[in-house]
Amino acid sequence: MLPLALGLKAAWQAWKNHRDGGDDEEADAREGGPSPLEVAAVTFANGGDNIGVYVPVFATAGVGGMSVYAVVFLVLVAIWCCAGKFFATRPLIAKALSRWGHILLPLVLITIGLLILI
Repeated sequence: MLPLALGLKAAWQAWKNHRDGGDDEEADAREGGPSPLEVAAVTFANGGDNIGVYVPVFATAGVGGMSVYAVVFLVLVAIWCCAGKFFATRPLIAKALSRWGHILLPLVLITIGLLILI
């Protein structure tokens, strides 16, 4: 329910800002996107169903297996972060995100929330 609630909140704020005439780019730049707490909450909610899968795997893996899992996880997270930074700093993508991000963020969060519920 958390990603769905955050998506609906972001959609409401985007609609309210648009309705109030807050369509200037300075207002969008001040918002700065989701807070780190919101990102952590969505990540936790999205990964909660994985606990049922990973607990048995981790329970049967030894220290060596757990070390491999941890290293692979950290490497892949680093790759995702680098890819995100790379794409977000491309001028065309950055321009599109700054223009449409306030619409895309609620849609993505609502979609994640619905997929989790389904």
